[in-house]
Order: sequence, then C-alpha cells, then structure tokens
Amino acid sequence: MTRRIASSDGASAGGGKSRAGGQSRAGRAVQSKSDPVRPRSASSRADETRHDGTSDVSGSSLARPRTVSSNVGKERRDGRRDGKRSGRQVQSSSDGSRTARSSRTEAGDGAIREGFVDMRRMPSEDIVARTLEETAGTLGVPTRPKVVDFNARLKERRRANVRVVAARVAAVVTAVGVLTALVWLLFFSSVFRLETSGISVSGNNAWVSRDDIIAIAERQSGKSLLLVSSDDVVDQLKNIPGVTEASAVKKFPKSLSVTVKAQQPAAMLKDSGDGLVAVDSKGRVLNTVGDVSTDGIPVIEVKSVSDSLDSKAIKEALKVLGGLSDSMRGSITKVTAATQDSITTELNGGEHVVVWGDSSDLALKKAIVDKILSDPKVIGDKKQVDVSAPSRPIIHRV
Repeated sequence: MTRRIASSDGASAGGGKSRAGGQSRAGRAVQSKSDPVRPRSASSRADETRHDGTSDVSGSSLARPRTVSSNVGKERRDGRRDGKRSGRQVQSSSDGSRTARSSRTEAGDGAIREGFVDMRRMPSEDIVARTLEETAGTLGVPTRPKVVDFNARLKERRRANVRVVAARVAAVVTAVGVLTALVWLLFFSSVFRLETSGISVSGNNAWVSRDDIIAIAERQSGKSLLLVSSDDVVDQLKNIPGVTEASAVKKFPKSLSVTVKAQQPAAMLKDSGDGLVAVDSKGRVLNTVGDVSTDGIPVIEVKSVSDSLDSKAIKEALKVLGGLSDSMRGSITKVTAATQDSITTELNGGEHVVVWGDSSDLALKKAIVDKILSDPKVIGDKKQVDVSAPSRPIIHRV
C-alpha cells in the first residue's frame, strides 16, 4: 500500500530525519571515540543511509513529493527513537568535551600563570655599580674599561708589545751591566788585587834564600787573588835547590802566605883547589847566604865539581846522604864513591865504616846499621858494617 505525502509533510519528515540523522551521526562519532572496536548493526547502517538521503532531500531548495513504502512510518518511529538516544549520547559527549576543554583551559591558564614574568617582582640592577665593580683593581681603583673599538684595542696592544720589548731590553742591559761590574770587581779592581806587601814567607834558612822565594811569589802580584794559581807557585818553589816541601795559601781579600821546608845540604863537594860547594840530595847546588858554617855536613872529595854533578856515583852518594838522619849525617867525616854501588861513609874520624852499596832499600839499611852500632855486644871491637846486601849484613874487624 502506497500513499502520496505532501511536500510539507515530506519536508517536516525530511527535517526530522535530517535532525535525527545528524544526532545519530554525532552519537556514532562519540561511540567510536569511546569504543572504536564496537561493530555497528545493519539497521543502524540502513538508518544512517536513509537519514543521509533524507537530509539531502530536505537540504535542497525545492522539496519534491515522493512515494515511499508502507514501512516508512515504522522506520520513522524507529528513527525518532534512535535520534532521541543519539541526542542523549551527543549531549553527554558534548558535556564531556566541554569538561575536557575547561580542564585544558584551566591547565593552560595555570601554565601561563607559572611562566608569567612579573617585571615588578624582578630585582633591580645597578648597571653603573656593576661596571665599576668589574673594572675595579686590587686596590679598589677603577682600571681601564673594556675597549670596544678594535682599532684602539690594536693600538693598545702594540703599545703593550713595545713596553714588553722595552722591559726585556732594559732587563738584558741591566743584567749585562751587573755582570760587567761584578767581573770588574772580582778580577780587575784593587779589592782582590795581590800586592808584594801582601806576600809572607816562612821556612827559609841559610842555604835557601828568602829573596828566591819572594821572586817566585812576586810573579803573581798585580793579579786578582782569584786568578792566582797556588799549584803553580808550589811547583816553582820546589825547584829551588834545598826546598823539599812548599805550600801557598791564599788569604782573602788580597794576601798570600808561602811556606817552605828547606833542608841542610846533603854534602859538600870539595875539589883539588879546596873549594867547597853545597849540594842537596838531588845534586843541585845551593846558594850560600852569607858566612855559613859547614860543621856537620859530609864532605865528598872530587876532581871537578861541575863534572861530578853528572857522575852516577856522586848522585847515588848524595841520595844516600840525603836519606840519613841529621845525627848520623853529622857524624860522617868522609865519603867515598868509587862506583855507584860502593858508597862508603866513615863515622867519627874512622871509628866505624859503613858500606851502603847503592841507595836501594835505604830505610832497611839504616835500621840495620842503627841496631848494630847501638848494641856493643853485636859490634864489639869490629869496625866495618857492610849492608850492601841488607838481608845478609856483614861485620868486619878490618
């Protein structure tokens, strides 16, 4: 059974369907948000289709009558019921949306309030005071402020470099000047200069002249005491005949003390012309200082003094005599040196005769002679002691 519906009824019906369809779609949207996996029924899909079609018809500017089936009324009633349910769902969804929007708005307002900067509550800062504090020196005096002009900064850097170079040059010149003054003071000034008046001599005797010692020491005068070589002075002093030991001690600021150990002549060389020449153990001729007594000095008779100084026999005899004690050497009245290994001395005018041989093992030979001569039981009435072979000394009556 079919019937024709007036355009007004169709329009109203179409409007109702359109409203119902809109509410149904809103409800489905809310339902899809809340339960996206829930399936829709076939009747709902059909209603949606019809509602969309009705909405299109009602939305047109000219309503046209159409013929519908007898099920239109039933579908219309079902649509109204669905529309009411959808309307309630849409209303509840809209209320939830308004609540969410209000909560987001309140949260946004809170965030804005939290990030809001109130200029009235910000602490005030004195720019001038901060600048003075940053540019203040160690004593509180304001120093040079920051330079912004690069040309001025470049000029200032150049001036600083010039000052640095000038300071370095001044430091080098000052150091050179100080070093020069120190060198002059130590080596060329009169503060440490050795003068003749500052040289002292001790240890000389009648056979070693003081003048010879002074002459060697004066070679160092005029020099800075720092440049005086004590070793050179000692070596030169030992070359003086009769000097066995020597020392030179520098006493600052400008004094020199010289000490020598001068020995007595080892022997007197007597030639055929009755001339006497004092010589030491090394065969060097000693200088005679004034009138000197020759008592206690052994005498060696030679043909020629100058030739005998080169004789090996005389040199060995001088070594033997130089190694004897002063008491024994004082008791020697005659020395014979026919060969270099037959040195013989006569004691106390011929009381005893000692055959030394050569100068080897002289210390052992002296000890044996002293022991034999000091023990009357050993020497007895014998006169000659031969120690040329010290391991087998021989005593002869002669």
